[in-house]
Amino acid sequence: MVFERFIVLGDSYTEGMCDEKKYGHYRGWADRTADVMAAQHPDFTYANLAVRGKLVRQVVDEQIDAAIAQVTGPQTLISFHAGANDVIRPNYRADLVLPMYTDAVRRLAASGATVMLFTVLEKTGNKGRSAKLWETRFREFNRNVRAVGIEVGAIIADANEEPAFSDRRFLAFDRLHLNAMGHDRVAQAVLELIDLPFNPDWREPLPHVKEKHIAFRTIVTSLWFITFALPWLWRRARGKSSGDGRSCKYPIAIHWPLTHLD
Repeated sequence: MVFERFIVLGDSYTEGMCDEKKYGHYRGWADRTADVMAAQHPDFTYANLAVRGKLVRQVVDEQIDAAIAQVTGPQTLISFHAGANDVIRPNYRADLVLPMYTDAVRRLAASGATVMLFTVLEKTGNKGRSAKLWETRFREFNRNVRAVGIEVGAIIADANEEPAFSDRRFLAFDRLHLNAMGHDRVAQAVLELIDLPFNPDWREPLPHVKEKHIAFRTIVTSLWFITFALPWLWRRARGKSSGDGRSCKYPIAIHWPLTHLD
């Protein structure tokens, strides 16, 4: 199917955090995917409702209705990615989040749009108690994604089937969001899923490099802790989010790409 409209919902992953900037915003895998989709349809339009830091409840309350209102039928592709921010919270409640996620997917599918879902990477290469806890939670979360995806006939992008995505070199300095290389890899994977032109090298692992000296790694980790971990902990302690007060990039489906801003 050649899609005439692409609507994306979610959090920082879909907003495009830590990619290069274009048109005054982080670009991200969704913008990169839209660039290729636009070449296939003369009247292609694109909306990006995602905002960093959002929980499933916030995505449902703030983005679902706005997305459904813009659906034109099965030629509209809706991407839905939410839940990672919930899972890493200390007070995560799977019994509340998973049914909420499932209901959101069913509503999106009932709109008549083609739906695309994402699993969350379970094995990130990190060690320790928190990493193990998150891996267990994400495994349960992903089972729910796959189950409702199969139920509604959604396209499922499963990063856990691609070992190359576990390479931490695809992450930005904050160790949480994708860098430009990572966003490009995701875009190529999505383009393959929807049968559009893509770079077949996206599955190739990055070349092996010698591990940095422990002194260098210690300095980098210290800088990371001061720059990112401490502010994150401080926001959590105050019940704040990086997305508070922020608006999405493109709330209404617009003709894409924005060549007049090049």
